[in-house]
Amino acid sequence: MTPASAIDPISLAVFHAAVSAIAEEMGAALQRSAYSPNIKERLDFSCAVFDTEGQMLAQAAHIPAHLGSMPDSVRVVVNECAPFAPGDVVILNDPYLGGNHLPDITMVTPVFLADDPPGELLGFVANRAHHADVGGISPGSMPIATELYQEGIIVPPVKLWEAGRLNQAVLALLLRNVRTPEERRGDLLAQYAANRTGLRRLRELVARHGIARYRALGQALLDYGERLARQAIRSIPVGTYRFTDYLDDDGVSEEPVPIVATVMVEGEMLTVDFSGTARQRLGSINTVETVTKSAVYYVLRCLMPEDAPMNHGVFRTVRVIAPPGTVVNARPPAAVAGGNVETSQRIVDVVFGAIAQALPELIPAAGQGTMNNLTVGGMDPRTGSPFAYYETIGGGMGARPGLDGLSGVHVHMSNTRNTPVEALEYAYPLRVRQYALRDGSGGRGAFRGGDGVVREIEFLADAEVTVLSERRRFAPWGLSGGEPGAVGRNLLVVRDADGTERVVVLAGKQRVRVRQGDRIRIETPGGGGWGDPDRAAR
Repeated sequence: MTPASAIDPISLAVFHAAVSAIAEEMGAALQRSAYSPNIKERLDFSCAVFDTEGQMLAQAAHIPAHLGSMPDSVRVVVNECAPFAPGDVVILNDPYLGGNHLPDITMVTPVFLADDPPGELLGFVANRAHHADVGGISPGSMPIATELYQEGIIVPPVKLWEAGRLNQAVLALLLRNVRTPEERRGDLLAQYAANRTGLRRLRELVARHGIARYRALGQALLDYGERLARQAIRSIPVGTYRFTDYLDDDGVSEEPVPIVATVMVEGEMLTVDFSGTARQRLGSINTVETVTKSAVYYVLRCLMPEDAPMNHGVFRTVRVIAPPGTVVNARPPAAVAGGNVETSQRIVDVVFGAIAQALPELIPAAGQGTMNNLTVGGMDPRTGSPFAYYETIGGGMGARPGLDGLSGVHVHMSNTRNTPVEALEYAYPLRVRQYALRDGSGGRGAFRGGDGVVREIEFLADAEVTVLSERRRFAPWGLSGGEPGAVGRNLLVVRDADGTERVVVLAGKQRVRVRQGDRIRIETPGGGGWGDPDRAAR
């Protein structure tokens, strides 16, 4: 067997490109096969390749929030669902078993050398996709909840396909608990197709190299990721850096939620300690530990070279201390829907805020710091069937040393697209009345923060709406003298019986019933500015 240390750089680079391409092609198959706009238009999914121990070899450039959590799901599958056979496919969404939140359904497929006889287990391919509804108390399954059971159906690791045969009972149970079963069926089959694509390509890669060399190349790739991560950590001055930021509230009470990060740089190891962070809250802004780790890994990845691999080797260089029972490591049955999308963003903010003290000429100001989650559900008068729509909305990127922030983009843990107007209006009884940049919302500075977005949607049918958003009270901060970006606003334009309109200011996290003709207007935050505004280029 070729030792990992004997792999030459060119062979390693070719292998890295090949295994990454497998994950990318899986994503292309998932996008093109999916039913829901959330997956096929917003690209709210991730795909990855794993070794036999569940270590991630490569992930496509998809969703950072899935970065460090999907490997935990794969390891749970390895530990709880073995032995495996060709044709097995496991699904799960339990946040307390490596998941993010319930709408993110993970599908894991073991890859054997062949189907019959199976030969050796080569590893696993997996994908995670956000389903627009998985049940729960609100359409879209992103409710203002107080316990996990309210957020949707909880799926532990279970074989949806066993030896190539679909488990119809499991599928029926799942589809009976969602509002849009045909869309869910289509998206699940798209996930299955994506993994089949990955399985074929992985077998081809192993056939090209042979099993022994494939395993050596995989180990060498993990070691390479570790070396680059240690190199990035060495670029940070040794020391201890601390930063605190706040979530606006938890959606149940108005009490702010402090998140504290103490970053300790010791040679080639990075320790991030969240001691001092708020205890877990009644609302859904709690995160599980895997999401917290994902946010920390993402920050480190941003400090690494652009072409560096993102794999399990990088994870070896990071230690995360997330005290149990806090909002960054909640205990079941705490609600977590908002933690994955909102608290993860603030975790990134506080870790970057701490590291900015060590690398002031490298770290950007805070971006919008929220995903501006909007879910809408009701009965579609065109079809007479239920509909459930979910989207996140972009905003301002924080300014960077030497560069203005980008406007109207998803930043940090999101990395999805905004839903195209045409796709939204085609699929749902909704009409987009305005979609524009929010001029002037970026923070002033020598380099200006990016502007947020204005998105106004008219309801063409009565519906139930949930908004789950942040940075409506605490603005995205600037750096090096830069000013903060503007906070966001959520407005409901209500049409009364006499035809008059009135504007209702919504909370950052609110569930509301709307009638046909009403409009919701989301104004997203701008990014913080960087540097003294008086030194801005004229």
